[in-house]
Order: sequence, then structure tokens, then C-alpha cells
Amino acid sequence: MAGRSASSSEASDGASGASGEKVIKDAVGNVLAGGDTVTVIKALKVKGSPSGIKAGTKVRNIKLVDGVDGHDIDCRIEGFGNMQLKSSVVKKA
Repeated sequence: MAGRSASSSEASDGASGASGEKVIKDAVGNVLAGGDTVTVIKALKVKGSPSGIKAGTKVRNIKLVDGVDGHDIDCRIEGFGNMQLKSSVVKKA
């Protein structure tokens, strides 16, 4: 009986740790963390800008957020300013 209660407490510890923290993965499947450098993998249109963000643009020091419409990366891109990106359009550099 003692073995059974120990295994159930371990299972509950693992479940609570997994549900408390959301894992965000890039387009390739790598796990992203705050402060990572990522590369944009496809050209993106930007409202109000004649040119968009080109594929291959590096973005440094990302922040992971609970954004709107799947935009879970908060970052600053040179020439464009602060933006939110979807993790499906970046890969870890």
C-alpha cells in the first residue's frame, strides 16, 4: 500500500509541473525559451510597411508570452520595432 501511494504522488507531481508551464516549440520542433535567438523561415507581410520581414531575418532575445491568435513570441525586429510572432514561422538559431 505504501508503494502504491508513493507512485500516485509522483504522478501528481509530474502532472502539476507539466500543466503549470506551457512548452512552446518552433516550426522544426525545438523547444523555445526566453532569451533565445530565432530565425524567420518565411517572408512575412507587415501592415503599414512597404516591405515585409524577409526569410532569414534573425531575431534576438525573444520573450515567450500568452499572445492573441497564436502569437506567442514577443520580440523587437531591427527596422520594424516591437512585434509579436507565431512560433510556427521561426526556427531556433
